[in-house]
Order: sequence, then C-alpha cells, then structure tokens
Amino acid sequence: MVPVSKRMKKIAEMVSAKRVADIGCDHGFVSIYLIKEKDVDHVFAMDINDGPLKRAYEHVNEYGLTNRIEVIKSDGAKAIKPGEADGAVIAGMGGRLTERIILDSIDVFQKMDEMILSPQSEIDHVRRFLLQNGFDILDEDMVLDESKFYVIIKCSYDASVKRQIDDVQALYGPVLIEKKHPVLIDYLNERLIKLEDIVKRIDEGTEQKSDKKRARTDEVNGEIELIRGLLKKIQD
Repeated sequence: MVPVSKRMKKIAEMVSAKRVADIGCDHGFVSIYLIKEKDVDHVFAMDINDGPLKRAYEHVNEYGLTNRIEVIKSDGAKAIKPGEADGAVIAGMGGRLTERIILDSIDVFQKMDEMILSPQSEIDHVRRFLLQNGFDILDEDMVLDESKFYVIIKCSYDASVKRQIDDVQALYGPVLIEKKHPVLIDYLNERLIKLEDIVKRIDEGTEQKSDKKRARTDEVNGEIELIRGLLKKIQD
C-alpha cells in the first residue's frame, strides 16, 4: 500500500497519461502510486530541492522502481523536452508558482495530452490563466482532506479553445458547477457561514464605520450574494 493522502489519491485517479512528469514530487509517493496503482509506464519525479529528491530516490529504490521512475533535479519542467512526457501533475504549490512553471516550459506542456493541477491558492486566477493561454479545462474534482478543501483541475492545450468563464465559474469551477459537485456544495455552505460571521463581527465592531471597513463589508456581501445565487442554481 503506497502511503498517499486522500487528496493525492484523487489527483492520481485523474491521470490517464502513460509518461508523467510529477513536478514538485516531494517524497515521491505520488510517482510510486502512479506506477503501482495507475499502471503508468514511466514517471519523471522532479523537484528543485535536494532534500525532497533524496527522500524520493530512497522511496523509489525501496519499491524497486528505479527503472521506471527517474528522479531528476529540475526547476519546474525545465529538465525535460517537449514530447518526453504526455502528462504532468503539479500539486501543492501556490497559483502564481503553478502559472510560472507552465509559462517557463510552455512548449513542453503544449505537447502533453493532459495536466493535472491542484493549486493551493488563487484558483480563480489559475483558471483564467489557463484559458487565456490556450489550455482547456477538461474536468474538475474537489475533495475534503483533513478539514481542508482542495480543487483538482484536468486541462490540456488546445489552440482553438473558446471557453469563456464568468466570475462565478472562475471562483468555483465551471465543471464543478456543472456537476453540482457535492463537495463544492459543502464548501459553499461552509464559506457562506464564515462570510456571514465576518460581516457580523464588522457590524459589531464600532458604530463609526471607516471607509476601509465599509469597503470590506461590501466586498464580503458581494461574495455572499454570489454564493447564495450559485447554491440556489445548483440545488434547484
């Protein structure tokens, strides 16, 4: 049994490619899981830091997979050439770093059949970035793992992509919304409670509202209305 988290297992389940670049491989267990459980032919386990690479190599060696998993020091995907991998996993990084990795090796990612992304932040920005750079969103999943919600995006390059998304779709996922994903519904309800609590605490703070507080209240109320509208649409 390969020790991967619920989130990383979900990410691996979305992989259909046979030669996969695991970018930011950390301990290497996702790379190992892809070989053992997903019948992937070959994995490039890539990381920029020596510590994770050392651990990854040790684990790959323990599982006897050094002939199928190459542990490579690499800044993003820079150590591989276009066509060497037909899929990639980029998970556990901030949204802007995820975007930089893609832009820095865009010729590599354009040749792939799929990318599986699970950014830790600015997911709305990542979705817009993908579409603006010719990557279509093929599928999305969402998982609750150890009290945290994680989004997973499957995408691929398509120069003819014409998909447009509005603010709600960028924030919460066009495919997740279309699926009426149960974890998305749980997230929206939890987020709504938090936002309503923020407004309540602002209102109780002081009678004399500053412009800054007023602006923050308007911002939070705006998101509350977005979520209420989306929940009504999904649950009708």
